[in-house]
Amino acid sequence: MSKATRTDAHAPAAHAADSHDLIRVHGARENNLKDVSIEIPKRRLTVFTGVSGSGKSSLVFDTIAAESQRLINETYSAFVQGFMPTLARPEVDVLDGLTTAIIVDQQRMGADPRSTVGTATDANAMLRILFSRLGKPHIGPPGAYAFNVPSVRAAGAITVERGDRKAVKATYTRTGGMCPRCEGRGTVSDIDLTQLYDDSKSLNEGALTVPGYSMDGWYGRIFKGCGFFDPDKPIRKYTKRELHDLLHKEPTKIKVEGINLTYEGLIPKIQKSMLSKDVDALQPHVRAFVERATAFSVCPGCEGTRLTEGARSSRIKKISIADACAMQISDLAEWVRGLDEPSVAPLLTALQQSLDSFVEIGLGYLALDRPSGTLSGGEAQRVKMIRHLGSSLTDVTYVFDEPTIGLHPHDIQRMNGLLLRLRDKGNTVLVVEHKPETIAIADHVVDLGPGAGRAGGTVCFEGTVEGLRAGGTVTGRHFGDRAALKETVRKATGALPVRGATTHNLRGVDVDIPLGVLCVVTGVAGSGKSSLVHGSLPGQPEAADLGVVSVDQGAIRGSRRSNPATYTGLLDPIRKAFAKANGVKPALFSANSEGACPTCNGVGVVYTDLAMMAGVAAPCEECEGKRYQASVLEYHLGGRDISEVLAMPVTEAEEFFGAGEARTPAAHRVLGRLADVGLGYLSLGQPLTTLSGGERQRLKLATHMAEKGGVYLLDEPTAGLHLADVEQLLGLLDRLVDSGKSIIVVEHHQAVMAHADWIIDLGPGAGHDGGRIVFEGTPADLVAARSTLTGEHLAAYVGA
Repeated sequence: MSKATRTDAHAPAAHAADSHDLIRVHGARENNLKDVSIEIPKRRLTVFTGVSGSGKSSLVFDTIAAESQRLINETYSAFVQGFMPTLARPEVDVLDGLTTAIIVDQQRMGADPRSTVGTATDANAMLRILFSRLGKPHIGPPGAYAFNVPSVRAAGAITVERGDRKAVKATYTRTGGMCPRCEGRGTVSDIDLTQLYDDSKSLNEGALTVPGYSMDGWYGRIFKGCGFFDPDKPIRKYTKRELHDLLHKEPTKIKVEGINLTYEGLIPKIQKSMLSKDVDALQPHVRAFVERATAFSVCPGCEGTRLTEGARSSRIKKISIADACAMQISDLAEWVRGLDEPSVAPLLTALQQSLDSFVEIGLGYLALDRPSGTLSGGEAQRVKMIRHLGSSLTDVTYVFDEPTIGLHPHDIQRMNGLLLRLRDKGNTVLVVEHKPETIAIADHVVDLGPGAGRAGGTVCFEGTVEGLRAGGTVTGRHFGDRAALKETVRKATGALPVRGATTHNLRGVDVDIPLGVLCVVTGVAGSGKSSLVHGSLPGQPEAADLGVVSVDQGAIRGSRRSNPATYTGLLDPIRKAFAKANGVKPALFSANSEGACPTCNGVGVVYTDLAMMAGVAAPCEECEGKRYQASVLEYHLGGRDISEVLAMPVTEAEEFFGAGEARTPAAHRVLGRLADVGLGYLSLGQPLTTLSGGERQRLKLATHMAEKGGVYLLDEPTAGLHLADVEQLLGLLDRLVDSGKSIIVVEHHQAVMAHADWIIDLGPGAGHDGGRIVFEGTPADLVAARSTLTGEHLAAYVGA
């Protein structure tokens, strides 16, 4: 038989390597998952739905993505692994068919003072190369345009053996772009000396008021032993020289008690140890000192551009790199498009694509010099997405956490297109999402539930979007929900005038915000909503008299010891109830005080620092993660010990403290407020560091509801809420308004818009195309006029 006929006779058998087209999860038990087993198709878009707390993140992030990352990390050398977080193996029996996972989450980007939108993506690096090639006058290599690179000059002798010549004098210079005055931060700090010391006292009498600088420790030894000033003399009697040595002396070698040490003035020491760090990352008492002792102002040396004079003087077509970074990205993209220089053609193409990605993803209103710490969670997630859009990687698993947060319905269509583009390149895309517009584009849907917390953790439905609509699950039933416009709207009882608002991109906005009603501020991402509500409103003179409470999604300042019980003040009545029932003192029931487990100091986990390797957190063996001494757990209230109470979800605790032996009205009131804001599934002892942005905001709202504030400013309270929970939130907002409060909400969710009494729509576009009021009136008027993007989308939503 000839070769030709033989090949024709047998069709090529399917290659075994092509059969692995599923990610199989078997027996997942992470957090509240109850032995979940599912199969997820690869190279498809799978959306995970379910009420808040049903186990979506536990399955997608804590199981699938965590195991993928753990396995990848293990392929690196021990040295490299030392710089990575150590991940524990998730609670799951089998995970099969995993691919490399890239997590694009909503964690805010690091608030490092030198991190900007440009440095977080490749855009800044490409601009620097562009200016080093084309900038006139030419000032140096790309580093000369970088505000993270300082200028350095050094001189010395090097030995080169060439014939008889030995030593050669050499000088070394590096031109950097960092402004020497502010060290590339754009701001300089003025220190209030009265907050550093009490000049009526001597050092030995405790004149220094800087945290950690007591005279009993090492600093005390250094100050006493340096010999530059008299430690027994009051500071106000110091000579100019002595005061200079105390505050500003440059690092000087000294010997104290036979030990070689370095003495340095108080101000440079504080600048290095406290002022150069992200304020939010400092311990609370140090943060309070920094906020008290320093005032930040724009650097006079670089006018806030962070760059040296040389870097600012070099221009391409009259534009310096500082001007380019300060431009709105959509304008910068146009400017780059106009540069025609064959010598850097590939670079211009790459830069063009990167900037176009910003515009396409709806971030064209940002500027490259915007500090990355000021981005919202949704903006940070979209900036991270830009890195991956141009990537050549395929067969990767991309994991998204509610990518539509912070997006106007108009922008959601764009985001959907980007998700489908990633899938069409041959990637597996897993999305945790609540918005029906994004669920609708899924190839495969996994619905978790049926409830939250302990009532969730099972797969209620798996299949197509049509199957979900027809299914009887909570998500399926609510999928087609459309909030109707209210037949009658409340009348305003007054108004809060805002005049000439110019925060960020606002163009001298004048608006009267009605009081005593539910007022919703809408507009596309970047149109100026937050600038108006959080930036301009609280500063108006009338706002102070009304008691304005601003509730945003920013991180709650607290340590890993903080939890909903400590944050809301709920733990105080619980501790007192336990103490009263058992005849002991309340401090025993605090994991930060007398009752704390001595091994882990009440944290519940033991952190082991492995020097060159990343630290490991393991549950404390003595208290098994319960955080309390064994003797404390012998005291009961209503048949439960304190650790069992802290493990309860809010809904269960509300019943527990509502009646019977454990009845505690003060605790019951706080728990009722937590349930009202849709946090019934949170356990009382869950660390605050594990909460999402939407959960943090709702926790703050529950805490503020007890206050006397008259006006509440909310920033997208529906973030992270299931369709079924949005109704509950609207009911809560109605109750607050009916009790005499005024609610001002920045929101994109059409159900909230439809429910409003008054809408203020900003736009028409984002960045400098926005910042104006394009509509004021009732939702019915907005739908009837259809004069704005918001009006068109709301009309389509309510079926008008």
